[in-house]
Amino acid sequence: MSAPAPVVVREEPQQTASPEGPTARPNPLSRSNLLQTVATGYVPLIVATLVVFLPLLWMLLSSFKQPGEIVTMDLRILPQSLNLQNYVTAMTTVPFAQFFANSLIVTIVGSSVKVVLAILTAYALVFVRFPFKNVIFVLILVALMVPAQVSILPNYILIAGMGGKNTLWGIILPGLGTAFGTFLLRQHFLTLPPSILEAAEIDGAGHWRRLWQIIVPVSVPSIATVALVTVVSEWNDYIWPLIITDRPETMTLPVGLTLLQNSEGNGAGWGILMAGAVLVIVPILLVFAALQRYIVAGLTQGSVTG
Repeated sequence: MSAPAPVVVREEPQQTASPEGPTARPNPLSRSNLLQTVATGYVPLIVATLVVFLPLLWMLLSSFKQPGEIVTMDLRILPQSLNLQNYVTAMTTVPFAQFFANSLIVTIVGSSVKVVLAILTAYALVFVRFPFKNVIFVLILVALMVPAQVSILPNYILIAGMGGKNTLWGIILPGLGTAFGTFLLRQHFLTLPPSILEAAEIDGAGHWRRLWQIIVPVSVPSIATVALVTVVSEWNDYIWPLIITDRPETMTLPVGLTLLQNSEGNGAGWGILMAGAVLVIVPILLVFAALQRYIVAGLTQGSVTG
């Protein structure tokens, strides 16, 4: 009978502790971290906020000031009293109600058509097969990079030749295409799972049904972002309405401010002009404040692909 084989026990090498000890994490409340956070975070944020907010605050305060409080060597930040006379004068000097109605019509009609066209175009570029699809998308990107001022003269010749001068449809028609909206929605549609559309196609759903019953409901944040950006740009558009209109009956609010400036051209009219500017930007600021959360959600939806 053979003897059992001896059991060999191997000793694991002991890990010697580093002479320097474990790496210590920096204290988040240390002076260096606090200075770095303030210098790289809070200071740029505060500066950017002040650059945007201070002109608006000055405009609002100046709208309540009398002429002697604005054009003076003795600078006063706060008005002596909240006098609404500047607002009354601004709304009665020019047909402000007509300007507001024109801007409302141009913004609602133009934005609605732009958003619908962006949805249809983006859907076609992603889910419909047709030749030269990539070429068309490249042309859309080129249009996104070209400044809008380049097309002002051709648009004026075309719209004036069609009899669209001093008309609301003449203001709306040249800007119905939106390269930004098409690009943003296309990038979002590319992130949607194809299994959803494949199941709908098996059930017999066509392109129209797939678009409005599947794609649009799951893309509300992105569509809301496009709509909000379009509404803001339509409401604040100045160059094209200024060129194509010269009658108060068809002027929009930004162009109406020019008419108000011409009627109040002396130094005594600065408070009235500030009041008119406040009346122009307050509606769109309220809309933006109510829907701004969609911008972050809509812009980040297409940033991550599965």
